[in-house]
Amino acid sequence: MTSDLNELMVIYPERLWLEISDQAQEKAWRLSKQKPYSHPNASWNAYLNNLCLYIFLTWLKEDPDLREPINVWLNDEELASVWEVVNGTMLTIGDTKLVLIPSDKSNFTELRIPQEWVDIPNWAGNYYLAVELNLEERWFGVSGYTTHQQIRKEAKYDSVDQTYSLDVEDLITDLNVMWVAREVCPVDKLEIEPLSISSTQVEKLLEELSKFTFYSPRLDVPFEMWGALLAVDEYRQGLYQRRLENQKNNKIANNLSQWFENIFEVGWQSFEAIISSQQKTLAVQFRTDVMLNDLRVKRAKLIDLGMQLGGTAVVLLLGLTSELDEKISIRVQLHPANDEIYLLPDIRLVLLSESGKILQEVQSRNHDHLIQLKKFKSYPGKNFSIKIAFGGISIKEDFVL
Repeated sequence: MTSDLNELMVIYPERLWLEISDQAQEKAWRLSKQKPYSHPNASWNAYLNNLCLYIFLTWLKEDPDLREPINVWLNDEELASVWEVVNGTMLTIGDTKLVLIPSDKSNFTELRIPQEWVDIPNWAGNYYLAVELNLEERWFGVSGYTTHQQIRKEAKYDSVDQTYSLDVEDLITDLNVMWVAREVCPVDKLEIEPLSISSTQVEKLLEELSKFTFYSPRLDVPFEMWGALLAVDEYRQGLYQRRLENQKNNKIANNLSQWFENIFEVGWQSFEAIISSQQKTLAVQFRTDVMLNDLRVKRAKLIDLGMQLGGTAVVLLLGLTSELDEKISIRVQLHPANDEIYLLPDIRLVLLSESGKILQEVQSRNHDHLIQLKKFKSYPGKNFSIKIAFGGISIKEDFVL
């Protein structure tokens, strides 16, 4: 437990504070990688929600006084179709619906609830919990909760991002108040206007919203139509599957210029996310590598080398820095993954030109913790590729600046 978490528990003793363990992070990472997503924000959203759900459920199930059945609202397949487009998770305790809204923002001042969790009849909850996930300090905190009634009466609605918001000061911080309220008062029946949509509109929306994008399409159509689409499991699953298919069919080069604007393609994760999912040896390598410290943008991707190698995987690292001459400096490294300390010998890391010419190549030896290309520079608009090869297996990532 970090000193920062201890201090928070002293300052805000009425709030729920829990430690984020290695087990919780590894479990959440595995779960989030079991299902594909069409854009990187959705993949990260799935990780945060899996982590939030795992920690909160573990805490709930350890409560000896809680004898009612606890269930996650949807199964894994259905949850993936939700996290593809919206943040949040619902679970039920008896007849009570709890909606968890996780956030990894460092300056958490308000609870922002996507409209879907309030205005779709079968999505709406009785209670909404504001969950903070501090991945750096490794703590989980519930800043407070609100009710559906309070949201309708007091929350500010933002039509731009279609959310309801309440300041942290307006939340009830002590969860014991919620437990007592559940015992004393019967669960209120939520009165929400039904949403409807015709079969013709459904097919048109599925066609339009399944197009390949790097973001959720939730704001691309009026909420009444969007909410009615999500409310039906079959329609929502259809949207999810179509978006995955279109993402596969529209694979394009990784746009490194957008990385400087914090826009990343599917599969590229922050160093912190990769470190949390891999062994401590990898974390030490990252933190002690002085060559990575000065890089402005750093991203990592877990790459499976194929079932032929027993599921062997590696971590490809890319770091970028803008230079004064308008060129971009690029650092490329390859690390072992999945609790391995060393790379397999004879793995090749290759830099290719746009025409396919080999510009650089390095090969792993016995007991190599990592291999890396020499730092190289390129102008915006240039294309190149990185190839990872082993025996007859090769995987190529294309990039454009």
